[in-house]
Amino acid sequence: MKALATILSIAAVLIAVGAAFARGRDDCNVPMADWQPREKVAAVVAELGWHVRRIKIDDGCYEVIGTTADGRSVEAHVHPASLKVMRIEYEDEDEDDEHGSDHYRAEGEPH
Repeated sequence: MKALATILSIAAVLIAVGAAFARGRDDCNVPMADWQPREKVAAVVAELGWHVRRIKIDDGCYEVIGTTADGRSVEAHVHPASLKVMRIEYEDEDEDDEHGSDHYRAEGEPH
């Protein structure tokens, strides 16, 4: 009986670790029936002042490629059901920056 309890405890820990790992990834695991249309994605980023050049699908998320109101190149991953901006990547032209030319910012992080 103790062996079964130990096995169940280990299984519960492994499931919890797996779920935590999955939440940390950019992948969007949403059935296509629950996806919002591309027009709504474009409207969300337009509210941010962005000009959309392309919307495509990457790792099950919407990937928006465009420019900000001040002309910076930007790429964002948008959750297909909630339309939450999950990750933003700014591409700066300043190659001397110690972090390189690409800057990544998750939603809620300061610019």
